[in-house]
Amino acid sequence: MNSIENVLEFIIEIEKLKNVHRKTRPVGLERYENSAEHSWHVCLSALMLKDYANESINIDRVIKMLLIHDLGEIDVGDTIIYASETKELKEKEEAGVKRVLELLPSGKSAEYLTLWREFEYGDSSDAKFAKAIDRVPPLLHNLNGKGHSWSKHNVPKEKVFDLNSRIAKGSQPLWDVLKSKLDKAVEEGILK
Repeated sequence: MNSIENVLEFIIEIEKLKNVHRKTRPVGLERYENSAEHSWHVCLSALMLKDYANESINIDRVIKMLLIHDLGEIDVGDTIIYASETKELKEKEEAGVKRVLELLPSGKSAEYLTLWREFEYGDSSDAKFAKAIDRVPPLLHNLNGKGHSWSKHNVPKEKVFDLNSRIAKGSQPLWDVLKSKLDKAVEEGILK
C-alpha cells in the first residue's frame, strides 16, 4: 500500500473509537459519551486552558498527545480511571495503540508511539499538562451531573481528590479552581 492508502486505513480503524463508551455522561445528557467525543473535548479544553500551564508547553504536541492517548481503547475498551491504573491494563492499551499506529506509513507509527509513551509517563511539561487536561471533562461531567459516575461506581471522595490532585502537576491554578468545586460537591453531598 502507498502512504495515502495507509493513512486511509488508519482513519477507518480509528472510527471504532466512536463506539467505545466511557463511564461518564456529557453535561445535560442521559447517554454516555464515547472516547472520540472525549478526545475532541480534551483537545479543545487544552487549547482554551493553555495559558494556565505551570510550565512552558507546546500546545501542538499536547493536542497530538490528547488525540492519540485513548487509541488503545479500540481494543480494550474504557475503564473508569479510578480502577484503570494497573500494569496489565496499561500493557494491553499499549499493544492496542501499537496495532492501530502500525497502520500508518513507516516512521509515523514510531513517532506517535513515542508521543503516546511520553503522555503515559507524564514527565515532560507537555505530558503533565495533557494529563491534567485529560481529567477535566470527567470531573465536570460528575460535578454537573450530581456525581452520577462516582455514585454508580462507588468512588469515595478520598479517591477522587487523590487521583485528581495530579492536575496540579500540569496546572496549579486549574487544580485550585477544581478543588474548590470538589469541596463544594462534598458539602452538597454530591461527592461522599
